[in-house]
Amino acid sequence: MYGDPATIRKILTESGDTWAVVGLSSNEGRAAYGVAAVLKRYGKRVVPVHPKAETVHGEQGYASLADIPFPVDVVDVFVNSDLAGAVADEAVAAGAKAVWFQLGVVDEAAYERTRKAGLDMVMDRCPAIEIPRLG
Repeated sequence: MYGDPATIRKILTESGDTWAVVGLSSNEGRAAYGVAAVLKRYGKRVVPVHPKAETVHGEQGYASLADIPFPVDVVDVFVNSDLAGAVADEAVAAGAKAVWFQLGVVDEAAYERTRKAGLDMVMDRCPAIEIPRLG
């Protein structure tokens, strides 16, 4: 319902290759770390956004989306649903083209706000699962 195939394809192939991954740290046991690795294999620039601002997968991290000094195309969100809406609002403010809420992350009000702001959005899906399906 919140990830139709056309929107998924558009975000993964047309929205741009700079992805801010909110919640990405150097913890290799976390899902964000593995998903970021898959995105990199598919040619995406993965920018870590985490309070620790760690360098992950060779890319400098930032404490917030607002701290990133260059344009971001897609914001991939690995935070709890109760925090995700604020991240979506930050993505709109940062000028992103799309927002992607990971598996288990759902905020219908944030979805509506983000879509009304003109961004593409997917919720409760994983780009590491979807990107190989594109063929």
